[in-house]
Amino acid sequence: MSMVQATDLVHEYIRRDEEGNVESINTALNKLNINVEKGEFVAILGHNGSGKSTFAKHINVLLKGSEGTLYVNGYDAADKKNIWNIRQSAGIVMQNPDNQIIGTVVEEDVAFGPENIGIPTDEIIRRVEKSLDKVGMLEHRYESPNKLSGGQKQKVAIAGILALKPKCIVLDEPTAMLDPRGRKDVIETVTWLNKEEGITVILVTHNMDEVVAADRVIIMDKGAVVKEGTPREVFEDIDGLTKLKLDVPQVTKIGDNLRKSGIPISKVILTVDELVEEIATIANVISK
Repeated sequence: MSMVQATDLVHEYIRRDEEGNVESINTALNKLNINVEKGEFVAILGHNGSGKSTFAKHINVLLKGSEGTLYVNGYDAADKKNIWNIRQSAGIVMQNPDNQIIGTVVEEDVAFGPENIGIPTDEIIRRVEKSLDKVGMLEHRYESPNKLSGGQKQKVAIAGILALKPKCIVLDEPTAMLDPRGRKDVIETVTWLNKEEGITVILVTHNMDEVVAADRVIIMDKGAVVKEGTPREVFEDIDGLTKLKLDVPQVTKIGDNLRKSGIPISKVILTVDELVEEIATIANVISK
């Protein structure tokens, strides 16, 4: 069953002058068709202006399309009555965690969402503890968010979404402002939530190394889907990605260069461990 189903979805950013006359129209989503099944981990890639972040905001009904349809967890996003149900079904984590953290203490911030929907105090306490534990931040529950690193803040933001018990988490460039360690921590956290907790994950990013754990990769360009498949299938077409102004993981490049130099690398390489294993296999064959 679909968690997110977009059919011919269109979104236009209209710029008007002081008198209300239309000066320009930018079509951010151009008859977009995307289907995400419940429990999937889907990564959405695209260069700046491809429409991927606009689509992310549609999933949480921060934006509404002018044409087409969007269903989130079975709810029609065009119906105002469904907005709250959709936002409970799919939480969104933005690029800058400081824009989502409002509490002066970590546990207060995580409790903010459940408090606003009238969850009983005892249940809020349980949800806060469980959510912070899931993202590895329980030991920081009494600290000020201002004392946390960027990666830790982003995990607190994720915990705040988890406390609402969503079926889906949408992450819009969640690591763009983080250092390598922070990026690794956040991606490991959302991967665990998907694999172990069964939460649908939609990761919007331009960082190729972050999508290796995804079940499926969707590439957008000019507001539409231009390519999709498993990470290995997508990264196999390095020339095609280059034309779309996209790169591939560094280790994938290394594997491709080795193959072009005559070393019989048998598959598209996605991780350092895969590269080490492949080279070891080749070395064993040669030594025999």
